[in-house]
Amino acid sequence: MKTINNFKTTKEGVFTEKEIWGQPDLWLNVYEKIKKEKETFSTYINSVLTDNKLTVILTGAGTSAYIGLSLTGTFSRNFHKHTLAIPTTDLVTHPADYFSPDQSVLLVSFARSGNSPESVAAARLADQLCSKVHHIIITCNCRGELANYNTQSSKYVFVLPEEANDKSLAMTGSYTGMLLTGLLFARFSELDALKREVEILNKYARQILEQADSVKLLAKLDFERVVFLGSGPLFGTATESHLKVQELTDGRVICKNDTFLGFRHGPKAVINSKTLVFLLFSNNSYVFKYETDLLESLNVGQKPLFTAGICETEFDGINTNKLFILSADGVHLNEEFLPVCYILPAQMIGYYKSLQLGMDPDSPSRSGAISRVVKGVVIYPFENQQK
Repeated sequence: MKTINNFKTTKEGVFTEKEIWGQPDLWLNVYEKIKKEKETFSTYINSVLTDNKLTVILTGAGTSAYIGLSLTGTFSRNFHKHTLAIPTTDLVTHPADYFSPDQSVLLVSFARSGNSPESVAAARLADQLCSKVHHIIITCNCRGELANYNTQSSKYVFVLPEEANDKSLAMTGSYTGMLLTGLLFARFSELDALKREVEILNKYARQILEQADSVKLLAKLDFERVVFLGSGPLFGTATESHLKVQELTDGRVICKNDTFLGFRHGPKAVINSKTLVFLLFSNNSYVFKYETDLLESLNVGQKPLFTAGICETEFDGINTNKLFILSADGVHLNEEFLPVCYILPAQMIGYYKSLQLGMDPDSPSRSGAISRVVKGVVIYPFENQQK
């Protein structure tokens, strides 16, 4: 075993490890790159937001689609526009359900490579079916098809720092880097003040990464299922968490995600003695009341193998087997920024579980069922049949 840039590396998982542990520095670099483009972006978005008929659609495929789930609230509040998170995979199969000739759309596209077939197809369908389209493209690959999409509509392209373009199959730094970019773009007028939030994120991430031994022990537990629960902006984190562990273990560990309240309406039946339940606690005291109620309900019926959670402040009422507590000396992070760092435990659990199962986290899919860029998707011409 050798050390490269302070990363202990083995034959397996070299890139995944580096990309997970490199996220705190990546976020600082993302902030600085956005700050350099602040004036250009401000000019573009201010002109777009004058459109009174504008609807904002946050889109992407797979992990990139989950970014929108965490961002709908902040875009809606700050842009004062109706905002939807719709995957490109939905936009491509049912475009007439989301695009129409009397509609004006700001399409915010997230993509690591920008080479997934649905990425450009969704942008083209928007241009084809809507009266007016504005594009914001947030990607990690300046050479990707999406970054170089040729359109007559207005377009703003932001390419993240090169280190965000993960080499491993599972998206880690690319996900959090694009998520942070979306947050900062939604609150572009506050960019200077938001440096504090990014610095706290950096600190929180380091606190989580320093607990790697605890996460490794968590990953060694004999679980076959993991349930991730999060509400509001953290529902997107729960969704991405479930995919991350499932991807990195090649489906050997089956995962589910839900909101705290939604889980009680049937999905709770998934819990058995081989289930790890991971709770993503809000730092909003109102939301937290519902979360602790759910925690109490886990004592009724089949008990899970283990409960774990992450929170910014240890509120009274959290009774889990393991709790990761984040602290910044009494300073609190804005709730909508929590998803950026709250994904780290799932990334680490997936990474360590993959190694324990004898897999290569960089390329865990032995059958080739999943790949870094989806393959085999055919995009068909669309003719609107609605009258």
